[in-house]
Amino acid sequence: MMEEANEARSSGLSVSTHSIRVTEAVRDGDTVIFIVISQKLSGTGEYHVDRTYDDFEWLQQSLFCPEGVPGIQGVIFPPLPTKPQVNAPAKVLKQLGFLAMGKDWQIYCMALETYLQQVAAHTTLNKNPNLEVFLTSSEPPGRQRVRKGIFNRLSHAMEGIRKESHKDVDEFFQTERDNNLTLTGCSKSAMEKFLDLVMTEQKISVACGHFSASLHLCVEHQDDSVALAFSKICVKLSEVIDSMKKNLDNVAENDMSTLGLGLDLDSRYQEAEKEMLFRRTCKLVELETASRNAEKAKPVKKATMEEVKNTVEKEFDNISGVAKQEIGRFQATRVMMLRRALTLWCEKQLHTARESSSLYSQHLQAFRDMEE
Repeated sequence: MMEEANEARSSGLSVSTHSIRVTEAVRDGDTVIFIVISQKLSGTGEYHVDRTYDDFEWLQQSLFCPEGVPGIQGVIFPPLPTKPQVNAPAKVLKQLGFLAMGKDWQIYCMALETYLQQVAAHTTLNKNPNLEVFLTSSEPPGRQRVRKGIFNRLSHAMEGIRKESHKDVDEFFQTERDNNLTLTGCSKSAMEKFLDLVMTEQKISVACGHFSASLHLCVEHQDDSVALAFSKICVKLSEVIDSMKKNLDNVAENDMSTLGLGLDLDSRYQEAEKEMLFRRTCKLVELETASRNAEKAKPVKKATMEEVKNTVEKEFDNISGVAKQEIGRFQATRVMMLRRALTLWCEKQLHTARESSSLYSQHLQAFRDMEE
């Protein structure tokens, strides 16, 4: 009860952060509806709400543009997964990667659940009243068309390339920008390579299924002892190949739901940090421009230009202060997320390997019994 009280005081939420779950996805034509459940802090029950991806976009947009939050552009916003595609071609599904590969949108639900938990755990973002509305209101909050905010447009602006290469005045942020550029490429490459591995496992699984089925074509219903023995071997071998197929299916599913999802999240978070660093760089360019204008201003406009410069400088200092805290928090969280994904991956694959080993031992014994 003490922890729940502290959680209630530290945020504007009436739900427990760790209880937030996206339990399932339901198709409604071309729309996917996600079921979001969260436990009330009062302990008197749960909230159950239905949310579409438009609702999630509405929430993300409202987090981008709160009123009266100094330095909000320095926040590394939890990355919202790409919009789900219904009946999309294979090329588009590959672009979505692991998020489109789970059964019944399970992987996608896990990604959205992680997103909501991270927003709710963020000491600044969890005070946004729209998060409470999203989690608890029975009415759909985001059916209206979401307008893309300035944060979404910044990296696509015409002057983006020039600003991205702009030299930073702070060595800490310049180093972070250089590191982020390297890690963004590495994270994306690691995710794509692991995705190729999983897709290969799935292809081998399909081939095993075909092979297992084709072995039944060799079964003959004759009284000939040799033909009967051969048929028994084919049937038994078909069972072994089918076990291999099931093992590969489990291995691929484990890959997707653990390390695959972890690598995908890491890649999206690197992009989110890149966006934050770019926003700060844009404000730095704005400050340098304001400073030059103030220096060159004629006496009649000097006071006005100085006021503009001071305003921009204050905004830049607020963004930089928040950004430094966010980077420290992000680095610690990133290590924790990857470690958790790797640990869970090893645990699940070890469990699957033990089950498969036991089953293969049974198959081997069955073949030995056939020789007797």
